[in-house]
Amino acid sequence: MDKDQLTKFGAFVEENRGKRKFNQSVELAINFTGMDFSKQDNKLNMEVRLPNGKGKESKTMVFADDVKMSEKAAQLGAKVVPSSQIATVSSDKMKLRELLEYELFAQPSLMPVLARTFGQFLGPRNKMPRPMVGDISNMISNATKSIYIRSKGKYLPTVHCMVGTEKMKPEELAANIDEVLASVLKKVGKEHMKSVYVKFTMGKPLKLV
Repeated sequence: MDKDQLTKFGAFVEENRGKRKFNQSVELAINFTGMDFSKQDNKLNMEVRLPNGKGKESKTMVFADDVKMSEKAAQLGAKVVPSSQIATVSSDKMKLRELLEYELFAQPSLMPVLARTFGQFLGPRNKMPRPMVGDISNMISNATKSIYIRSKGKYLPTVHCMVGTEKMKPEELAANIDEVLASVLKKVGKEHMKSVYVKFTMGKPLKLV
């Protein structure tokens, strides 16, 4: 954001902050033009790491049997679920819904059974576990600071994502927004970005672009 945009955005944040009894999310809506998202090359499916994080704690869950992986994940604060409990989770509606509250990871060898068990429920919600490979610490740390931007269908030329919460400073939120827009622009090009709005969970939107 340039100086004028930041001033306008800062006033918007202060005007809307603290009006609800909960910590509202700050959400971004990006509208596109001239983009056919039914084409594979145009589809958006990207991870963006927010420089100032999400403004709230993210919970992580790791499906794993490997002892070292399980111990490391637990040390990092993740909830560890062994393969012996997968069937129990899938048969309990409450536990199944609870999965949506977590960033999900899995030991690579468990991915096939997780796909068969949770694919129909988690797949459409873009919440399937990611294979846990490489540095576990970095993966979990990045997940708590990252958001995912995905286009949905040919006739929905818009994406929505969270960029923080009302408890964050306007400058922190602005930096997060700039990171998201820069990432999207690399994919679609400036000519296809029609408009950009920001809003609080329960508030009216502000047009940024």
